Amino acid sequence: MPKLKTKGAVKKRFKRTKNGKLRFKRAGDNHLQSKHSNKNKRRRKKDKMVSKADRKRVLSLIH
Repeated sequence: MPKLKTKGAVKKRFKRTKNGKLRFKRAGDNHLQSKHSNKNKRRRKKDKMVSKADRKRVLSLIH
């Protein structure tokens, strides 16, 4: 059976940390920020970690 290709979209959106966790950027941070509260904008600056439930699925797409 041939090797499976890595999904390009997943490769661009997720990065592995030193401990093997997966990090990604939150959506909705590019424009139209005036309608969001300052608290919300600050929260969106930080990267988020993939939950344990979804980690296996994302790793299968990355390999």
